[in-house]
Amino acid sequence: MTEKQRLRWEQEVLRTEAMLRFEKEYGKTYTWICGVDEAGRGPLAGPVVAGAAVLPKEDVIYYLNDSKKLSEKKREELFQQIRERAAAWGVGIVSHARIDKINILQATYEAMREAVAGLFREPDLLLNDAVRIPDVTIPQVPIVKGDAKSASIAAASILAKVTRDHIMEEYEELYPEYGFAKHKGYGTKAHIEALKTYGPCPIHRRTFIRKFVENGETNESTT
Repeated sequence: MTEKQRLRWEQEVLRTEAMLRFEKEYGKTYTWICGVDEAGRGPLAGPVVAGAAVLPKEDVIYYLNDSKKLSEKKREELFQQIRERAAAWGVGIVSHARIDKINILQATYEAMREAVAGLFREPDLLLNDAVRIPDVTIPQVPIVKGDAKSASIAAASILAKVTRDHIMEEYEELYPEYGFAKHKGYGTKAHIEALKTYGPCPIHRRTFIRKFVENGETNESTT
């Protein structure tokens, strides 16, 4: 290891220790602490996905961070590590149709509840990225920008983001004209142009696209 590499590693160790401060603080009272976060609240198409992660106590996973701050390659690497090394993890997925029916906020809460319910053991405490999840009896601590401050929430963020990205890449095969593999359903210029050209496809959120198309009718050529 070169001197430069050593310094970078030492910086990462210190950064990770700082990211674990909430887990250490609440770990004095609670045993199973679960981070919760979501991905996909803003896109025009596809599901909203939530992740839940309980980190191992004796095995530190380094480089965890807000998924948006990580490269795609690093997210994929950490996604595999979390699934292999976390004490427990879960994912909740709520469809575009459900989002249109109950609104994106309620759909996000539903995905979060589903992710937590998917754990093999109920957590003692939830560390959430900024929100308090309704209809959950487990104690909760909302942390603003938690995916950049808590390792558990960062892990949940990565689970949610990578899972959703994989789903949108699969939709690319069904609806290649929209470019879902590239923009993941977000309202980029290319996506909006495709939406105006081809109309909405079956996975577009009708309540999100009203200002871009005259009606929410499905384009039959894409079904």
